[in-house]
Amino acid sequence: MNSPNLNQSHSMDPSCNYAHVNWFHSDSAFNTLYPPDIQLLAGQHWTPLDVAIEAGRYLAGNEKVKILDIGSGVGKFCLAAAYVTPRAFYYGIEQRKTLVGHAEKARAMLELDNVSFIHGNFTQLSLKNFDHFYFYNAFYENLAGTDKIDDSIDYSRELFNYYNHYLFKQLELKPRGTRLCTLCSWGDEIPPGFHMVNSEMNGILKFWVKES
Repeated sequence: MNSPNLNQSHSMDPSCNYAHVNWFHSDSAFNTLYPPDIQLLAGQHWTPLDVAIEAGRYLAGNEKVKILDIGSGVGKFCLAAAYVTPRAFYYGIEQRKTLVGHAEKARAMLELDNVSFIHGNFTQLSLKNFDHFYFYNAFYENLAGTDKIDDSIDYSRELFNYYNHYLFKQLELKPRGTRLCTLCSWGDEIPPGFHMVNSEMNGILKFWVKES
């Protein structure tokens, strides 16, 4: 969830017929769903709207699938993607209870019923229950010298390595056809069986599918 400032220049096409156009018109509009202190973190830690929507369309298509956002923060990816792909169901897992609370409040304001947020560590969740995955480098905060969302959880290089290894092994167990979108990822968590089918934003946003 830590990245270059991605939100400042991204916005939705205003000609689109969105029922919640006041929220989905732009990142700045969407971010007003959250308190001012949370809005200040958007540029570094929350997925831009156009990225969330493009990733959601790739991961979901028109299928009734279950998609997990690993390290979902305040839920921006799940909420935006769930709105444009209503047949899919989105789950976000986040360690910080306060952020889960902000995500739930935003979900209620948007009146979305195909989103659920989970307070916990993703290593305690069975990835077998999900079809596809979104990952905005949620482990990067564990490295020294990186911007942290807050000081409510532990950080260490050991945790960074552990989380990457755990996700790598879990993705290895997924069947062929499993899709993955990564944003600002170094690729350490992606097994060789995954093939990159597309990349955008100079390689910052990548689209993967498991072929073996």
